[in-house]
Amino acid sequence: MTVEFKLPDIGEGVAEGEIVQWLVKPGDTVAEDQSLVEIMTDKVTAEIPSPCSGTIVECRGNVGDIIPVETVIVVIDSHSADQKSTKSVSNEQTAEINGKPAEQSTLAATATKAPTSGVASSAPRQRGERPLAAPATRKLARTLRVDLNTVAGTGPRGRVTPDDVRLASSQPAAACSRGGAGMVSLPSQAVASTNEVRVPYTGMRRKIGDHLVKSKQTAPHFAYVDEVDVTDLVRLRKQLKSDAAEQGVKLTYLAFIVKAVVEGLKQFPSLNSTLDETSNTLIQKQYYHIGIAVDTDQGLVVPVIRHAETMSVLQIALAIGQLSEKARNGTLSQQDVTGGTFTITSIGNVGGLFGIPIINYPEVAILGVNKIAQRPVVMDGEIGIADIMYLSSSCDHRVVDGADTARFMNHVKDLLEEPARLLI
Repeated sequence: MTVEFKLPDIGEGVAEGEIVQWLVKPGDTVAEDQSLVEIMTDKVTAEIPSPCSGTIVECRGNVGDIIPVETVIVVIDSHSADQKSTKSVSNEQTAEINGKPAEQSTLAATATKAPTSGVASSAPRQRGERPLAAPATRKLARTLRVDLNTVAGTGPRGRVTPDDVRLASSQPAAACSRGGAGMVSLPSQAVASTNEVRVPYTGMRRKIGDHLVKSKQTAPHFAYVDEVDVTDLVRLRKQLKSDAAEQGVKLTYLAFIVKAVVEGLKQFPSLNSTLDETSNTLIQKQYYHIGIAVDTDQGLVVPVIRHAETMSVLQIALAIGQLSEKARNGTLSQQDVTGGTFTITSIGNVGGLFGIPIINYPEVAILGVNKIAQRPVVMDGEIGIADIMYLSSSCDHRVVDGADTARFMNHVKDLLEEPARLLI
């Protein structure tokens, strides 16, 4: 029996997905639940499993194509006795696979699993066969200038893992030829590398780009920057850091900032809202789901701390650590990345004075957290040294006025300059 497998509904509000990578090709024999294709949505990357065992007849779509939900993406010969019949597998029929909800089975995380041994788990690739690797692994390979075609994958089905790439990059370059004793010959012009590298603009990078373009085109941004004396915050965190570590929590400055932001949003609710343009209604949220931008190998993702208003500084720090780890491992769920009401992005550990962030649309405000540095300041008519940090915000001027932004930032600033108030 021939099965026409449709792209399932892989998340609330998701109408389409981009093909990141095919994991099978026509003629391949597949088992039920075996991953067929990697699909990228606005929120997550997912490996879509096969609804049955059989032979791949057709793969519809190329890498980079946008496929609407309920579109046939794979045709499978399920080896049924009735070879003439055709079955279309819909969302309802794939709602449960092997007794597991669709959210668990069809949204398999795309993070590459660490190898359990140094032995590849499948037969070597045939000449010309494209190596299996997640987008993050491919990006790492480009960064380290490793040719994936030369790497033996130790992951499932011979998939190349990040550890495989790192190991390959640490090996001596075989192409390095030596002349006489103590001499190294230059590469010939015939094998000189080109001056360009062309990288497909697909997957997570394109999703991020599309989202940012929509934000800039829709929301008229304005920026507001202020400096904060965080000398007392630096001191308080230092005092509490070891106690937090004993409870298994990494206490960061960001946890205090999230707490201060929530208190500020309670006072200025216009910054914790969305604009429903169809009904011309401003929806002010009385819950505080704070997004934390995390830099990963696949790009910037924003996991959400839900109901941060109910948490202590220590609980917020724990949530930040857990979500950041899931983001870097590629195991964030749809629940982890949806429903944010306000976003914080931190580039302090990278450098610079401050950056002007782009709003995480449809939110109406975002806060940029920048590095802490000791600077000379005037205190009570005398010059002293203080720990100074810049906070930079962007807001949607359709919804938020500059004066309200300034008052919000002043409230956050006051709390960070007297951080003990955040512990009460």
